[in-house]
Amino acid sequence: MSDNVKNEKVKFEVLSGVVGQETKLQKVFRKVPPMIMLCMAWLLFMFIVAVFWEQFAPFDYETQDLANRLSVPKIFGGTDTVHILGTDSLGRDFLSRLIRSIRTSLLVAFCGTIITAVLGTALGFVAAHFRGWVDEAIMMMVDFQYSLPFMILALLVIAFFGNNLVFFVFLLGIEGWNKYARMSRGMALSAQNNGYAVAIRQLGASPVRLYTKHILPNVSNILIVELTLNFPAKILAETSLSFLGLGIQPPDTSLGSLLSFGRAYMMTNWWLAVIPGLTIFLTTLSMCLLGDWVRDTIDPTIRK
Repeated sequence: MSDNVKNEKVKFEVLSGVVGQETKLQKVFRKVPPMIMLCMAWLLFMFIVAVFWEQFAPFDYETQDLANRLSVPKIFGGTDTVHILGTDSLGRDFLSRLIRSIRTSLLVAFCGTIITAVLGTALGFVAAHFRGWVDEAIMMMVDFQYSLPFMILALLVIAFFGNNLVFFVFLLGIEGWNKYARMSRGMALSAQNNGYAVAIRQLGASPVRLYTKHILPNVSNILIVELTLNFPAKILAETSLSFLGLGIQPPDTSLGSLLSFGRAYMMTNWWLAVIPGLTIFLTTLSMCLLGDWVRDTIDPTIRK
C-alpha cells in the first residue's frame, strides 16, 4: 500500500471519528427539551454576570449624580443615552446596580445552599450512625424546624442580634437543613443494610470513610436534585428579607433591595421594579424547571 493511500485512509478514519462524535453530541442535545436548554442558557448568563460583574458594570454602582436623578433611558422613551437603564433617586447607574445585585443575590443563595446541604446531610448521617437518643434528638430538631416558619425565625434573630453579610448567609443556611437531614438519614439507614456497607464495615473501615467514600456517592443523585430545588428557595428567602429591609444592607445591594426601592416609582419609572422582579422570576423559574428535569432524568421509576 502506497503512502498516499495510507494517508487518505488515516484522514478518512479521523473524519469518521469526528462525525461520529458530533452525531453522539447531537443525540445528547436532542434529548434535552428546548425549554430546559433556555433555562440552562439563562442560568449560565446569570453565572457569568455574577462572576465577571466588574467587567460588565459600566459605572461604579455607588457613584451618585444628584443632578441626574431618575433619568429616563432612551430605550424607554427618555433622553438619557449614557445610562442604558437610567438612574435611581440618587443618580446611581441602575444597570450597574442591577449587575451588582445579581452577583450579591446569587452568591448569598449559593453559599446558603451549600451550608444547608452540608449541615443537613452531616446531621442525617450522624443520626443514622449513632441511633438511640442521638437519632431522637436530631429528629426532634427536624420536627421543630418544620413547625417553625423560617421567615418568623429570621425576623426574630435579625431583630435581636442585628445583621451583616456573613451572619445573613449562615442564617439562610439554617433554612431547609431538615429536608437534607431526613433524606440522608433514611438513605443511610437503607444503605447500611446493603451488602457493600456491611462488607466495608467488616473490613475495618472507619465510619467517616464508610459514609464519605461509599454511602455518600450512592445517595448523591437525590441530594443533587434537592440542591437544584433548594437554590430557588434561597433566592426567594434572600429577596424577601431584603425587600423588607432586613437582608442585604447598604451600601451593598441585592435584587430584593432593588425591588423594594423600585416599588415607590411604579407610576413614573416602572422599570426600576419590573426589571429586578423579572430577573428574580426568570432565575427561580429556570432553576425549578431544571431541577424537575434532572429529577425526572435521574429517577429510574419516573423514567420508566
